[in-house]
Amino acid sequence: MAIEFIYFDLGNVLLHFDHERAARQMAVVAGVTEQQAWDAVFADGLSLRYEEGELTTRQFFEAFCERTGAAPEFETLVHAASDIFQMNESILPIVEGLRASGLRLGILSNTNDAHWSFVRRNYPFVEELFDVFALSFELRSLKPNSRIYDEAVLLSEVAAESIFFTDDRDENIEGARAAGFHASHFVTADGLAADLRERQLLP
Repeated sequence: MAIEFIYFDLGNVLLHFDHERAARQMAVVAGVTEQQAWDAVFADGLSLRYEEGELTTRQFFEAFCERTGAAPEFETLVHAASDIFQMNESILPIVEGLRASGLRLGILSNTNDAHWSFVRRNYPFVEELFDVFALSFELRSLKPNSRIYDEAVLLSEVAAESIFFTDDRDENIEGARAAGFHASHFVTADGLAADLRERQLLP
């Protein structure tokens, strides 16, 4: 079956990100140590609950404050937690080439409300070049859970066998293949471009 739709992962594919930077910045605005900030967010799954849509941004903030004993300003802490991205410049020509060829594109990502809001404000290409957004916090499911791939299929409006997906994590690629997607582990933009050319999706 011909590929009609392509999903990209967001973090470390379209945009680089740095959780350690988040912990450093949150520590500064909260007046706690970097280790305290890291433990509050990442040590026992708070960040995953937020990405899965179990918590609102306000609830995430309140949990952070409770765990650290800090009382930072809400918007300042959310910005510190979110300003962690950097454009992967090497991927943009690939996305533009696929878009120019007429293929529909989407983003399939484990992310949270604050990060997605930050990305939309600061990286307008995501809404200019992509048609569909299958986001964990909205779909209330994290990759590699089968449910998020099933929801992504519905959003794409094509069959799973007509979808190609690239992600930097092996377990997410395995989950996509189990759902019927064509999938490729992302390492470099050059490697992805070669794979897409082999599939005759890029010239």
